[in-house]
Amino acid sequence: MPIYEYACASCDERTERLLPHDRAGDPGPCPACDGRLERRFSRIAVKLEGWGFSATDGLVPDRPGRGDFKQVRERAERLSSGES
Repeated sequence: MPIYEYACASCDERTERLLPHDRAGDPGPCPACDGRLERRFSRIAVKLEGWGFSATDGLVPDRPGRGDFKQVRERAERLSSGES
């Protein structure tokens, strides 16, 4: 479940709630004053894992041809398991 950030329309108190996506629009009252909470958009962290991303493409020194990620995947898996 995602964590959503809210600010109170009355007192500007900020709070976070861990809610399912379908309940993000109705977070309940402000914990400080029971006012109405409005959703704020905040930064998120995304980590792209697996082969085929630029972070793993450079792991094979003699870089294979475009679209041939088998070597890259195998090298990335060896590195992530502690092998060299």
